Amino acid sequence: MLPLQRKIAAIAIGIVLASVLALSFQYFVEYRIEQQGRDEVENSARRGIALAEARIGRAIAGLVELGRRGVAGCSAAEREALSAMAFEIMPVKELAVVDGDGAVLCTSHGLDMGEQHVASRSTVRSAAGVLLEIVTVGERRSRMVRVRRTSRDGNGVAALIPAELLLAQVVLDGGSQRAHAVMAAADGTTIVETGRKAAGDERDTDRIVATRKSNDYGLTVTSSMSRAGLATSRADMRASAILAGVGASVLIVPLVAFGRRRRRDNPIADLRRALQADEFMPYYQPILDISNGRLEGAEVLIRWRKPDGSIVPPAQFIPLLESSGLIFEATRALMRRVCREAGPAIGRRSRCKVSFNLTARHFADDALVTEIRDIFAGSPISLSQVVLEVTERQPLENLTAARTVIAGLQELGVRVAIDDVGAGHGGLSYLLKLGVDVIKIDKLFVDAIGSERHSAAIINSLVELARTMRMEVVAEGVESFEQVEYLRDQGIHLAQGYVFAPPLPGTSFLQLLEAADPVGRAATHADEALAPDVSLPESVAVA
Repeated sequence: MLPLQRKIAAIAIGIVLASVLALSFQYFVEYRIEQQGRDEVENSARRGIALAEARIGRAIAGLVELGRRGVAGCSAAEREALSAMAFEIMPVKELAVVDGDGAVLCTSHGLDMGEQHVASRSTVRSAAGVLLEIVTVGERRSRMVRVRRTSRDGNGVAALIPAELLLAQVVLDGGSQRAHAVMAAADGTTIVETGRKAAGDERDTDRIVATRKSNDYGLTVTSSMSRAGLATSRADMRASAILAGVGASVLIVPLVAFGRRRRRDNPIADLRRALQADEFMPYYQPILDISNGRLEGAEVLIRWRKPDGSIVPPAQFIPLLESSGLIFEATRALMRRVCREAGPAIGRRSRCKVSFNLTARHFADDALVTEIRDIFAGSPISLSQVVLEVTERQPLENLTAARTVIAGLQELGVRVAIDDVGAGHGGLSYLLKLGVDVIKIDKLFVDAIGSERHSAAIINSLVELARTMRMEVVAEGVESFEQVEYLRDQGIHLAQGYVFAPPLPGTSFLQLLEAADPVGRAATHADEALAPDVSLPESVAVA
């Protein structure tokens, strides 16, 4: 009986210890879920205040500069100064000259957006004579923030910023906001809100809340998340934790197996393995000359095709490539694959260009010049056919270093483009200081053609600026023939988008290239000179 009693006691002790371990593990997981929720609402509030302060600060700096230049009326020169400054501080929807009561006398784009009703007004502590007003504009009563610089002598200047541009719409990993965030003025007037607010949230008092305030502008951002909603969104994490805790408490082997599986699920390790297996592949988005329907080249976009044939969306792996530093190796591998896969076909068509997207970090080191030269040295693709795009959505930390790298690339014959123009950090300074060859108009403005008047003014300004600086213009994200017609009327000849073709795998793009530009015809320049202009052929509009 004694040995049996010992076995029973040992089993009981084992069950108790296993239960304690499982409960401890469960407590830890609940703590981590709570902490993740707190971190998310804290980040949401902090980022909201930081974004609002940065954009309002840029608007104030622009107003101060206009005041220094003596802009206080509506002469042609003063309206031109308003237009130039509006382009330079891109988040601003409109700059205007206003009278002492705030009534609009003239605007940067010459359009009347409608009557502006002030819902709230406060002073800016850090800038004398500057008011921060919450206004509703036009018949739609669109809510905006108006930064107004007053003058004792009469007229002043004001900047309109859409309210939604003052709160971050996405989280750091690129996904949508899960926390509900509200920005309010100093007197409590709601300016804008974003993020999820599920049905029943108003009655849910058990919430995680974080608040941040701007001392200069009196703005407050309150971010919150329902604990019940957080628990629901993390249900899979909790279930996995319970299973893991029970397994770890009972057997060593499942613990080892779980640990190995976790190591295999390491996303950075998966990216390294995918790079070694050459699983990152190029997709080609055709670029067309919309004046005659001719295929002029393609932008290369990276895709991850796993061994089972599934395609991983870029948003799920590109941020990891960038944060881990693997983006440099991935970019080099992508270029080499394009040289192998499409090099002969592109090389036989000297007019055909191939574009690659680079990050701002690529342009911080002149080693990029040597890398590009070495990659394309033995390729049929000549360096004069290569276009490198740097996005305006990521800031270039050192414009002087970037300009040196760009100049080195241009000496090789490579062309450099600024991508997402008008939607990022650089504004006019990038175009003036970097000396690029091509600007690509962001899809944001192309989408607004026909619906928002200020987008037409911005596109026209970009075209005129590019013409003056002898730069080429490419319109991105073109999705309708009405947009094609408008862009063509504005003198824009190059465009890409789903109205022509989605990003295509290599075989499909090469078939399109051969059909649209047979080598025999491409080699006969005299035939091209005699050929009449034609409208876009239906065969190019790939669904």
